[in-house]
Formats: sequence, C-alpha cells, structure tokens
Amino acid sequence: MPLDSAPQKKKEKLSFTENFGFGLGDMASNFFFQTFNIFLLYYYTDVFGIGAAAAGTMFIVTRALDAFTDPAMGIIADRTNTRWGKYRPYLLWMAIPYGICGYLIFANPDLEGASKLVYAYITYSLMMLAYTAINVPYSSLMGVLSPSSFARTIASNFRFVGAFGGGLAISMFVRPLVEELGGGDEVKGFQYAMGLFAVISILLFWVTFATTKERVKPPVDQKNNIWEELGELVKNKPWIVLFWASVFSVTFIVARDSVTIHFFKYVAKVGDEKVFWILDKTSLFLSFGKLSMMIGVFCVGFFVRFCDKRALATGLTLTTAVCLFSFYFIPVEQYTLMVVLNIIGSFAMGPTSALVWSMYGDVADYGEHKFGRRSTGLIHSASLFSLKMGSMIAGALGGYVLAIFGFVRDVEQTDTAILGIVLMFTFIPAFFAVLKAIALWVYPLDSKKIAKIEAELQERKANA
Repeated sequence: MPLDSAPQKKKEKLSFTENFGFGLGDMASNFFFQTFNIFLLYYYTDVFGIGAAAAGTMFIVTRALDAFTDPAMGIIADRTNTRWGKYRPYLLWMAIPYGICGYLIFANPDLEGASKLVYAYITYSLMMLAYTAINVPYSSLMGVLSPSSFARTIASNFRFVGAFGGGLAISMFVRPLVEELGGGDEVKGFQYAMGLFAVISILLFWVTFATTKERVKPPVDQKNNIWEELGELVKNKPWIVLFWASVFSVTFIVARDSVTIHFFKYVAKVGDEKVFWILDKTSLFLSFGKLSMMIGVFCVGFFVRFCDKRALATGLTLTTAVCLFSFYFIPVEQYTLMVVLNIIGSFAMGPTSALVWSMYGDVADYGEHKFGRRSTGLIHSASLFSLKMGSMIAGALGGYVLAIFGFVRDVEQTDTAILGIVLMFTFIPAFFAVLKAIALWVYPLDSKKIAKIEAELQERKANA
C-alpha cells in the first residue's frame, strides 16, 4: 500500500498522548536552549559583565568538546539495554543534573574580574555536557517511536510545537519574570526565573519518559563496531547534507535571536516600552515570532499532502531568507511593520524545522538499508552536534561582530556599533538561511525513495 494512502497513515499514527508527551521533552530542552539563544549573550555582556569578544570566544572553546561528547553519547545510547529501552532511561536519569547545571549558569555568585569568566566557562561547559547526555537520547527516541516515516513526521510536529511552545514561554515571560522576581535587580531576577524553569524542565522530561515507547529495534544479527559505524556515518550522503542544513538552520535562527534584545534596546530603543499587559515591545516581537512558528508547525500535515518534504522545506526557507533580508530596509520607527514581517518569516520557519528534524529518522532508515546496521543514537547525536555547532557559530559571530563594531554596554551606541547590531539582525542570518536552502535542495532522499526504503526494510525484518 502506498505510503500516503489514508488507511495506512491512520494505522501508522501514534496516540495523541504519546505524541504530546514526546513533544513536552523538547519544551523541557527549550526552556534553557531558547534562553541561551535569546538572552545568554545579553546576560553575559549586560548582566554578568563579560566582554562581548570574551563571550564569543567562550562559545567556541566550550563547544570543542562537543565534537567528541555528542557522538560518544550516541554510541553509548545505542549500546544501552534496559527494560525501558535504549534511549528513554536517560530522560529519567539525567533530568535533575540537566536542571541543576542550567540553573548554575545564572546563579551569579559574587565574583570579580577573571573569576567571572572562569565561572562562565565551567558552568556553561557542564550545562553542554548535561544537555548532550539527555538530548542525544531524546533526539534518538524519535527514530525508534515508529518504523513509519509518516508517523515520525507527526511526532516531529508535536516535538516542534513543544519546542516553539517553550520558546514562546521564554519570549513572553523571561523579561517580565526577571523584572518582577528581581524587583528591578536583573541578577536576582535571572536567578529566580531560571530556577523556576529548571524545576519545570525536570518534570517535563519525566512526563516524556512515562508516555513514550521504543518500537524500532536494530537488525537481530547486528554487530556493533565503533569504527565501522563512524565510517558508515561519513559515507551516508543524506546525513552529511542534512547535517549542514541543520548547522545553517540553527546558525541563522540563533544569530538573529542573540541580538534581538540589543536591537530593540540600542537601535529601535523601545526595549522596555510596555504595549500589552506585562509585555514590552521586545518580548511581544519575540512572542509573535514563536507563536507564528507554532502555527506553521501545525500546518505541516496540510503542506506535505501537496508537496515533497525536501521541496517544501527549501521553498519555505527561501521565504524566511527574504524576510530577514528585508528587515535591513525597514525604518526603526516602523515597529508594526517589523512585527508583521517577522510573523511571515517565522511562520515559514516553523515547518522547515520540523521537517528537517523528521528527516533524521529517514537517514537512519537509509543507513540501515545500505549498510545493514542501524545506528540511531549515533545519527541523532550528529543532529544535536549540528544544533550546538550552529549556536556556537552564531554566538561567536554575535560576540565578535559586536566587539569589532565597537559595542559598549549601557551607553549610547555609535553609528558603527549600530551597524554591527543591524547586520547581525538582518544580512548575516539571511545569508545562512540561503545556505540552508541550498543544502536542502541537494538532499537526495525524496518521498518515493523513502517509501521504497521502508518497504524493503519491512520485508527484510519479516524474512528475518
């Protein structure tokens, strides 16, 4: 029966409870990851008191370990065998360390001078290790929820509704919570707000553990060999293309988010102006963007009925690139126009994120089909590494561009400094969005090839 037939799709779907529970795991991740994307550069430069260039260098140095820890965690998870499965147990075991390490970044002890930078290096590195230990298994879980590409795409939709839901909560409530809980003291505000999000993240990961199930098993005669698995990974062309598409995707999203507060504080100069309830114009801008992404994810099921995932993701990414590029030409006093354009670009961005991450399950199928070995954890560890690599590039760019163009915190910025902020908000993310679109266009797995691979894998397992 064809992959896109209605009866088969209905049969392949996971329950709403499982899809919803799975999506809550990415909400837990994004309570911290979106905070890092949007607020961490601002926090380090304007609250904690680290220089912009020093923060940019830290993002690069601390991510060097990820090249080893991410695939190592994937290999470990692939070899884990418990009554709960290979990947789910880590959601139970690592949730508390994840929450603690995330909070420590914002604990802000009474330090001076170089000790602040040392503390930032230590706590940020610990958080990235904890993030790896829980998110490589979580990302891998999507590849074993179902043998169906269609079911995995639906699960990916729920995942990104959760992810953007977490981003929406961060966009809407971090600044108001910091102001309210800190009583005007940003240091205390960030401490209390991130302590609250840490507790919520722990609970959400435990819900994901309780509501999901692993269904896809490796081939019964599979033999594990680390070096052969790594060799097969670099020979997996769809994985290589998708890896770079993911890097470019995260880079342009984080590059823009990381200077959004700087843009509205120093360029548009409306950062603290309240416009709706407790929301200032910066929070409202960010919130509309995350909400539009969520709405875009809800539309994925409708879009894929009429268009191949690869072509759809390419076209939508180019739409986002055009919107980002157009921001450069909008006068800073045209706040409403900026919000509308951001809604359009973010709506197009939402489906592409869900589609790209659902493709990693297809890549795992392709690897099993071609090499006779399923390395779900290793393949999905690469997806997490691409996420970290993209955020590293964006964070470093943000720090260095601000420093090179002469940014100084809490003062009237020079025309050169303003230009640096504007470029980070417009042209630079648009450039990386175009690179993502190019990578997606050359991705070699379309829906027909995926359907053929699924059918042949099912036949192999039935014979085995």
